[in-house]
Amino acid sequence: MVTRSFVLVAALVVPVATTAARADEGDDRAADRKVEKAPGGRGISLDRISAVVDNQVILESEVVQRAAPLLAETEQPSDPQAKLQLWRQAFRKTLDQMIEEQLIIGAATEAKLDTTDDQVQKAIDELKRQNKLTDKQLETALAAQGTTLAQYKKDVRRQLLRLHAINVLVRPRVQVSDDEVKAKYEKLSGQSAVVTEIHIRHILVPLPDKPQPADLEAARKKASELVTRLRGGEDFAGLAKQFSADAQSKGQGGDLGWYKRGELPTEWEEILFAMDGGEVRGPIHGPRGLHVFQLIENKKESVRPFAEVKDQLKEQLSQEEMEKQTKVWLQELRKKAHVEVKM
Repeated sequence: MVTRSFVLVAALVVPVATTAARADEGDDRAADRKVEKAPGGRGISLDRISAVVDNQVILESEVVQRAAPLLAETEQPSDPQAKLQLWRQAFRKTLDQMIEEQLIIGAATEAKLDTTDDQVQKAIDELKRQNKLTDKQLETALAAQGTTLAQYKKDVRRQLLRLHAINVLVRPRVQVSDDEVKAKYEKLSGQSAVVTEIHIRHILVPLPDKPQPADLEAARKKASELVTRLRGGEDFAGLAKQFSADAQSKGQGGDLGWYKRGELPTEWEEILFAMDGGEVRGPIHGPRGLHVFQLIENKKESVRPFAEVKDQLKEQLSQEEMEKQTKVWLQELRKKAHVEVKM
């Protein structure tokens, strides 16, 4: 599923019904934890270190807590080995995210950047307003996530600091010239009308976190078969409900809703905004696997004068360049840092 915008705590109001799943899917990791004998013979489980980033450690329990909402959003397979594989993928993906976050925090600290108490409180107040939560309801929701308001404030502070660091340390790298904006406009104005918004649905064919050639071939074959069936006239919604691995959209026949320009990954936007109504495309690579897309309908408007859309186009190009430069910056940080994954 594509994420439209940054959310402070994406899973805050989603019940975390993953305790049993953690016990089943994490049995191999739990069994590996060191156990020492306390006075009286009782065992004490020692939290494992999952990664070290410079002089900071990331504990296994922290990764498990962060990964739990990912599993809550994903349909759980019945096969125990498939469950275990799913958990390992979620664990590793979450750990990689936490390593990147720690690298950014380290860069922010080195640059002497900070986040104020007032900024933290404003962010929490905005979250409560958007979700229509009272202070008591917020604390209850946090308790259901296995955390406290004090810990949540620390998490929000770190999240705001990361955003601040990216804005201060990466944004100066982003340069979009007037010539680039003009070229973008000329490309758009070459069409009689411009697609401004699309309504799409998809079928997700999943891939492992580190797919092997055989995994890619099997997924590509399955996605291609689905494309053939769809172009042969079979119902997209029916096949999505039957085969899609996206638990959030499969119940709605794979419907992802409407997207404007700039709300999809750049490589997807170029393909999907060029499609005609009812057209099926795939397989298309994504972070979670291979996708088969169908354009349900689109909205078009005539090309406006350059002066009217110049700022909008420049902002769109700046966002695209910001994403690219952030990836480059993170790669640079990782090369300079001491990162040790203990898995």
